[in-house]
Amino acid sequence: MEQMHKINSFVNLGNFIRQFKFENYTRNPLIADHDRAFETCIELIQNSQNHNGWFTPEQVCFAFESWAEALTEVNLNQWVSAYHFQKKEPKTIALILAGNIPLVGFHDVLSVLVSGNKALIKLSSHDQKILPFLLKYMISTDPEWEQFIEFTQEKLVNFDAVIATGSNNSARYFEYYFKDKPHIIRKNRNSVAILTGHETIEELKLLGEDIFRYYGLGCRSVSKLMVPKDYDFKLFFEAMFVYGDYIHEQKYLNNYDYNKTVYLMSNMQLLDNEFLILKEESSYGSPIATLFYERYTSLNTVENRILTDKEQIQCVVSNGCIANSIPFGKTQKPMLWDYADHIDTLKFLLDLQ
Repeated sequence: MEQMHKINSFVNLGNFIRQFKFENYTRNPLIADHDRAFETCIELIQNSQNHNGWFTPEQVCFAFESWAEALTEVNLNQWVSAYHFQKKEPKTIALILAGNIPLVGFHDVLSVLVSGNKALIKLSSHDQKILPFLLKYMISTDPEWEQFIEFTQEKLVNFDAVIATGSNNSARYFEYYFKDKPHIIRKNRNSVAILTGHETIEELKLLGEDIFRYYGLGCRSVSKLMVPKDYDFKLFFEAMFVYGDYIHEQKYLNNYDYNKTVYLMSNMQLLDNEFLILKEESSYGSPIATLFYERYTSLNTVENRILTDKEQIQCVVSNGCIANSIPFGKTQKPMLWDYADHIDTLKFLLDLQ
């Protein structure tokens, strides 16, 4: 399949999912609607929470919106222009996908297919519906894709390389099991926001998107704040007020109540606004409805800390006070070239011999 052919197919997919803005599903008559795909997708969005309680229609639509913004002809061409593609026999790439947020494994699938290889996909039990539907839609609009896409629930066999995403514990198993195959193994990571005390309330509201989107379940979700030693959280809590409705989601509320009870029973000092707990803590991975924070004396100290702990950190967010940081509000809309764990997936695939 020619490169432009592949690009056009993913552009078409982006146009399809662009129809599904939260509470505003708008049918575009110019988009192919094979087997009533528009109505089927609405049902999928509305029923996703039955399969995974965290996959509310709002979160699924946000994932669609993010990918629709990424899957444009301009973005796709800019992404692939940095690589050299050679015609060679396709290899089979086993993909073990996570299921913590909607479509979290889509970038791996996209990379495999754009590289000209075959995707052998093992889905997470937490995300069994959305990706198969979208790939089925792609096949319905372009049957050539069928020979490049396969799902399996069985033991992985007959593959040439593997990309696996999981916890730190599962990563140890993956590294042993796939030691004789070219592989990318991803572990737990978290994201950090650096505050200086000079942020505006508008910037802090954008930071709230990085904290609350997907209920904080993504590796790009901010789970920890680094703040000056004399930082006053008053403006921060004022900015977070717009996210207060999250407490009405039962699973989020259950986590908030449980974590707060555990902390209080342990006589831990907390900051709390009745829907988000702030706890002073040196580690990065905070529980749901909890945000860790740590005080610093200088930004140089923070930069050194981040460099030391880079294997634990996915994103660093700030108003520009730290080099190579992401602006507030942007963590959950990565570009195609923003690779997980900073490992160039497409280069890995193209370099396979």
